[in-house]
This record gives sequence, C-alpha cells and structure tokens, in this order.
Amino acid sequence: MSAERYAPNGDGGAGAFDIRRISYGDVIDALRSGLADFLVKPSHYAFAILVYPVIGFALFAWASRMDAFYLIYPLAAGFALLGPFAALGLYEISRRLEAGLDASWRHALDVLRSPALPEIAKVALVLLAIFLGWILCAHVLYRLILGGQDHGGLAAFARAVVATQSGWTLILLGNAAGFGFAFFALRTSVVAFPLLLHRNVSAAAAVAASHLAVRRNPGPVLFWGLLVVALLFLGAVPLLAGLIVTFPVLGHSSWHLYRRLVVPAATATAARDEG
Repeated sequence: MSAERYAPNGDGGAGAFDIRRISYGDVIDALRSGLADFLVKPSHYAFAILVYPVIGFALFAWASRMDAFYLIYPLAAGFALLGPFAALGLYEISRRLEAGLDASWRHALDVLRSPALPEIAKVALVLLAIFLGWILCAHVLYRLILGGQDHGGLAAFARAVVATQSGWTLILLGNAAGFGFAFFALRTSVVAFPLLLHRNVSAAAAVAASHLAVRRNPGPVLFWGLLVVALLFLGAVPLLAGLIVTFPVLGHSSWHLYRRLVVPAATATAARDEG
C-alpha cells in the first residue's frame, strides 16, 4: 500500500515515519486485534462494573435536580470525544502485549511516568476544549429552539422533544452539530495519543500526523468513527454497563489502528522495495 512520509523535524531523518493508506478490512482487523487484547485478561476491567453505572446515575441525578435533562445526551455522547485520552492505559497494555512484555494492569499506569506526558496533556486540552464547545453548543441550541422552558420532569421533557416540531428540529440540528465536533475530535486525535506514547514527537506533530492520516484515509477513518459511536451507544444502552466491554475493546483497537496507519519510515521503504 502507498504511504506518505512525515518528518516531524522536517529533515526526513530517523524521526520520520510514514502514514499508510489502509482499507476498511484493516479497520475490522484492528477491531479484532483489540478484542483479542481484551480477552487476554478481561478481569483487568472488573473495576468498571461500578464506575460506569455510578457515572450514569450521577448524571441523571444532577440533571433531575437542575432540570437539565437536555444535557444528558450531549454529556453522554461528548464523553466519546475524551475517549482517546481516557484510553491511554489501554494503549500501553496493547503495546506491551505486542512486544511480548508483561501486560499486567499495573503497567497501564506507566503512562503517568512517560516523558511524553506534557505533550499528551497539550492534546488532551484540545480535546477538552472541543468537548466544552460541544456542551456549550448543545446548551445554546436548546435555549434558541425550545426556549429554555421548565418542563417539570423527564417525561414532560421527552414529550417536548419527540412530539413537537421544535423538538425534532433540536434533534436534527443537535446531532448535526455533534457530528461536526466528533469529526474534528477524530481528525485531531485518531493517532495522536498512541503516537506520543510510542515515538518522541511533539503534540503539534502528533496532531498533524492525525490530520494527515484522515486526509489519506477519509473513508476508513470515518468508518472507524462510526464503529466507535455505534459500539459506545450499544454499550451505554444497559445503564452504561456494556461499556465495561466496549470501551476497553475500542481502546485496544485504537492502538492497532494506529499501528496500521503509522509505520517507521525504514519499514515502509523496505516494504516498497520488496514489492
């Protein structure tokens, strides 16, 4: 497959790597590899049995008190924007499994000692800004379309959304805006965090590599994004409990997608020469 050279230092030297063109099959293979990593020791994720439901119930309780039911969906969907950062420990586990190293769960915390942590924090702040922008957008749309009225409960709010023209306008415009924020987050981070953990690059170089990966593979990367949304939705339906499986599988899969998209320049050159 063709690849495009990316040199973070601008000199094409040892720090250079190639962004490959991948297929839809590569995306499915990355998902299979992520599932395989998860199944090595699924007991690693037992802690999530309580974490995810507690988050869900806390959000619902807060929204009930504040009559902010309109923010439940944006908040739940918006957490996917922060997923690439939240999965840092999973990337490290997959990296260690790939290298044949000890992959005990304690190694997920090795990222806290990574020399790339300051650069990781910079990209994380970009994702946080995108997340906050999405929440603000959802709030403004609600105020403009439904007038910010007090609905007096979840049932009344649900009726106002699904049984009125204004409600459907909110659904359509809200999801369209959400897609825009999600695509920008994907374009910013599809390979950024794994790349920062794996290679000595700057935050700007990691984000630039993500943009290049999307530009070279718009279809497969968008397909990956849709798979992420679908699997997170399926995981969230049973009171967020399904995320115990879907989130770590997607985290591991993200590492394997990165490994298919980004290869060392020498490796890519050798592959072309052999071909």
